[in-house]
Amino acid sequence: MDRFSKLCKDIKSIKIQGATNVAKAGVKAYCIKPTQKTIKILSNLRPTEPMLINSLNVVKKSSVEKVLNHFDNAQEFINHYVKKLISDGQIIFTHCHSNTLANALIEAHKNGKKFSIINTETRPLYQGHITSKQLSKAAIKVTTSIDSAMLNEIIKSDLIMLGADAVTKKGVLNKIGSGLIAKLASDYKKPLYVITDSWKFSLRKIPIEKRPIYEVWKHSPKKVFIENKAFELIPKKYISFIISELGILSYKTFMKQAKKSLRNN
Repeated sequence: MDRFSKLCKDIKSIKIQGATNVAKAGVKAYCIKPTQKTIKILSNLRPTEPMLINSLNVVKKSSVEKVLNHFDNAQEFINHYVKKLISDGQIIFTHCHSNTLANALIEAHKNGKKFSIINTETRPLYQGHITSKQLSKAAIKVTTSIDSAMLNEIIKSDLIMLGADAVTKKGVLNKIGSGLIAKLASDYKKPLYVITDSWKFSLRKIPIEKRPIYEVWKHSPKKVFIENKAFELIPKKYISFIISELGILSYKTFMKQAKKSLRNN
């Protein structure tokens, strides 16, 4: 298998995880075969990842260096804003895995912020384990909870921080379970912050990706129907603020500024 095909396979199979990593891999693949056909192929691998599509559009117009610089600079600004939000002693609830969020939490800890994390295991692929490993390696106190215990864990938390796969007109698409978390956060008056790079902004209608049924049950009975949606919508009414390299912004302001920022790249 050539390098281009291997990158495509790894993106499609979620061997490469996290929107930023997917975008970087897509840019690498584009550099191997820099054609419009390549952009179409890559864009269809993970249609729920607008960051991949936005990165390809930028690299086509400018350079790989500009895209990679954006990722680094965006993370630095996000680190700064996340650190401002966290108070000593807080318990932060999160779900699944976001490199952007994990890196920001690690940086806040390095800068003296004292907090602890409650993170879900995130079935069926257990991406929450990735987050827990990253944070515990950085000496951050982490409790990993089973998904079905999230009500009790949210009640005992001070705030919720989630990543994002896409930010749309109606709300944020994130790992399945995020919509329930948002509703519980609203019911129990816990602030919900979405931590994201602005390049996850999209005005397109994004399909909900369905994953293979064997991820849920490898040898299920023939007459048992398996539902394995990877993402769901967090309605924007449940989101307190979006934290990106553009600042700590209301949903409406973020959408305006993200659209303007992408237009200028």
